[in-house]
Amino acid sequence: MATTKRDYYEVLGVGRSASEDEIRKAYRRLARQLHPDVNPDPGTQERFKEITNAYEVLIDPGKREMYDLGADPLASGNG
Repeated sequence: MATTKRDYYEVLGVGRSASEDEIRKAYRRLARQLHPDVNPDPGTQERFKEITNAYEVLIDPGKREMYDLGADPLASGNG
């Protein structure tokens, strides 16, 4: 079962030049809608994991730089 990796900027609905504040606001807005405690639908839970991964990468300057250069900072073996 192959999964297509989505663009983290697209996942959060922000542009590539988004500031940390814009990224944080976008994540919080989506998290309020998709959090498993609010929306128990299994598909929504997967989407919540996706936005959380995107946020984890884009909010960290080092991980964001790796991602922008084409690496996946969440993949095992990056070290």
